[in-house]
Amino acid sequence: MKISEPRRPCLSYARKSALICGCIFLLLCAAPVLAQNGGKAEPLRIELKRGTTSTTVSGSVRNSEEYEYVLAAKKGQRLTIKITSTPVKSSVFQILGENNDTLGLEYDANFNYSGVLPKTGDYFISVRRPTEAKGTSRFRLTVTVK
Repeated sequence: MKISEPRRPCLSYARKSALICGCIFLLLCAAPVLAQNGGKAEPLRIELKRGTTSTTVSGSVRNSEEYEYVLAAKKGQRLTIKITSTPVKSSVFQILGENNDTLGLEYDANFNYSGVLPKTGDYFISVRRPTEAKGTSRFRLTVTVK
């Protein structure tokens, strides 16, 4: 008696087509959900260690890239920010309050800032190059809150 090998199931052309169409449909339905998490990255939170009033963060920006930070501070505290970069003055920063308050800064490209904060809340610091030209800048951003 000869034992035959089991037959492997074979999908018909219609079943294969239905399977492929179903996969494409699922991808199309999932794309908008996945795209909601795209776009701008969340800012990096600057946190001061207990007992300290200052910290330094560093990074590099290329071309039109921006680094974004967020810092929690209280009304009446003095915030001091200083940026140094290589090449010299190749990185600048902008600071905004929670409602895009400019904190009285005259320019959107700064190297230093010191001021008493008007509100308790988050303050947003963005670092970028002062020009749209191609290039890279390495920076060190020192933030002091007293």
